[in-house]
Amino acid sequence: MRPWTRILGIDPGFRITGYGVIESNGQESRYVSSGIVEPLKVDNPSERLKIIFDGIRNIIGEFQPNELSIEKVFMHRNADSAIKLGQARAAAICASFDAEVVVYEYAAREVKKAIVGKGAAQKDQVQHMVRILLNYSEPLSSDASDALGIALCHAHFRSSALNLAEVMG
Repeated sequence: MRPWTRILGIDPGFRITGYGVIESNGQESRYVSSGIVEPLKVDNPSERLKIIFDGIRNIIGEFQPNELSIEKVFMHRNADSAIKLGQARAAAICASFDAEVVVYEYAAREVKKAIVGKGAAQKDQVQHMVRILLNYSEPLSSDASDALGIALCHAHFRSSALNLAEVMG
């Protein structure tokens, strides 16, 4: 059996950034923690980014993940929203630099397909499957469950890559 790896999943957002921490050994995954970083009370964009940066840095310091998985930016019709999302994403990624955590990126469709089985799954379907896959019965915010979904997606892809490496020898 493979050793347990701690994975931090991040669902970046300019208003709310979700995080989820799991441990996975390639065959099963277990819940460690989840929550949100919420810079809503601050109007200044650079202060919001600092809150996201500091929040994720503190989470990394507390939970010591081996790997970080984060959602890629999806280009919306609203370019301003995509830019803000990209900035929030960058703040979260930069928060991992001191800890030298390896960063992996996944598109939203990849996450939904890995968790629910279809890339066009709805948020409530992802939330439901995250709770089932982690055997977690407590309520989860949509941002935290999305972050846990990103972490689970990475655990799945990580396991597949390790299996392939073993077969290839």
